[in-house]
Amino acid sequence: MTTPRLPRQECAITILGGPTAVIDIGGLRIVSDPTFDDAGPHGYLTKTAGPAVAVDALGAVDLVLVSHDLHPDNLDERGRVCAETAPLVITGPLTAARLGSPAIGLAPWNGHRVLRGDGAGHLTVLAVPAVHGPEDGDRDADGNVNCEVTGFVLSGPGLPTIYVSGDNASIRTVTEISRHLPDIDVALLHAGAARVPAKFGGRPLTFDSRRAAAAAAVLDADLVIPAHYDGWAHFSEGLADLELAFHEAGLSALLRAAPHGTWTHLRS
Repeated sequence: MTTPRLPRQECAITILGGPTAVIDIGGLRIVSDPTFDDAGPHGYLTKTAGPAVAVDALGAVDLVLVSHDLHPDNLDERGRVCAETAPLVITGPLTAARLGSPAIGLAPWNGHRVLRGDGAGHLTVLAVPAVHGPEDGDRDADGNVNCEVTGFVLSGPGLPTIYVSGDNASIRTVTEISRHLPDIDVALLHAGAARVPAKFGGRPLTFDSRRAAAAAAVLDADLVIPAHYDGWAHFSEGLADLELAFHEAGLSALLRAAPHGTWTHLRS
């Protein structure tokens, strides 16, 4: 039986569950943090729901963004196959070394240009920093909290500028990104207040809902699309918590949380 294809869009984003997003912009199909396995145990983590759209429904993927590869809630087994079979993967330097071809690694504030599919030049993918845990968490030999994590900013002529946070818990980092890039149009924020009891005393490894709302305010984005708040047992806050936090911050008008697998169309 043939899997129905997810139709390409001119300028839109859909969340498939967990952190996984499909971003159609500039004639390109981009997948971020692909996770396509069925529900079940993945080492010390447990996946509670499969993706809203199967990997076979994506059709040709032009680019995969991997914020990090060491945690299965951001790159599971089928997600890894999706990345390996794409023509290009952009990630951090340490992750790229582990993944191998076709991955290229970008240190923060370095960019890579991708030829657009709509004939309008290039899409620029800029790597930006992320902190995968509390600011005072122990850092590894490479200076990372938990592990290397990379966020991304996508931009190009006539396109909205899109920030993809990756697994970041640091408002300080978001403030730094905002200073460098004051014209973010769309913020795709990993939230969910991911917690693992053995790490950092169980403190959040990603944005909790209040910090997601604070990040939206700092970025002054026109649109916020949340991800990474369901589908895994270690996410301690869900969509209702996000909606309440944005309501209490007076930012409800920014939040767009369409059902997984349905599109949110972007303003350019």
